[in-house]
Amino acid sequence: MNSFSANAHNVVPARSLVEAAYVALRQDILNGHLAPGSKLRVEVLKERYNVGGGTLREALTRLVGEALVISEEQRGFRVAAVSVEDLADLSRVRVLIECEALRQAIKIGDDAWEANIVAAFHHLSKVEEKLGETSETLSEEFEERNRNFHRALIAACPSRWLHNFYNVLFQQSERYRRIALSSRLVPRDVHVEHKKLMEAVLARDADLACYLASEHIERTVDVIAKVIGAAMSK
Repeated sequence: MNSFSANAHNVVPARSLVEAAYVALRQDILNGHLAPGSKLRVEVLKERYNVGGGTLREALTRLVGEALVISEEQRGFRVAAVSVEDLADLSRVRVLIECEALRQAIKIGDDAWEANIVAAFHHLSKVEEKLGETSETLSEEFEERNRNFHRALIAACPSRWLHNFYNVLFQQSERYRRIALSSRLVPRDVHVEHKKLMEAVLARDADLACYLASEHIERTVDVIAKVIGAAMSK
């Protein structure tokens, strides 16, 4: 459970309180402590996070903007549901954006770009060795390093708008990635997937890189389909 010191309200700026509430809510949603589709009752959450109603509503509004929370007119807030259909749609668009960004990056990337990719992969590999563990801290560490690796791959892409769309889509996929990583229903070696993708990019093979990136993204859809199917059959 997340909470903030009651005394903090007297010394912490309102903006900092909103940020702290936002971060705590977001982590609880991503880690499944607030279940997909569940009602977010303001009175309950005020006590859970030890914040005022205005602070909480502002934090929830930020999460609405990230599509992690749904605002229902006259009915308050609810955690956004997860579904195979939503992830499939999200993944199709992500493939379009990421592959175009990869092609542009591969075309003009320099030695420094390549070095940053190798460094990001090495950093990611260190946490991938521990993926069998079920630690929330590990999940957050993996997400950060995974995000840095994928950003490094497309860093040389000159299009500001491709980067903007990419960041939105990657963030929207985070909750699904966490569910997929915690599942043992589908054997998957994420490290090998990342290694092959890196090698194709460094070899300047845009077609192979895009194929591997698409396969990497779409494999999560397969995992989530099995996870949701297994949950519904219980």
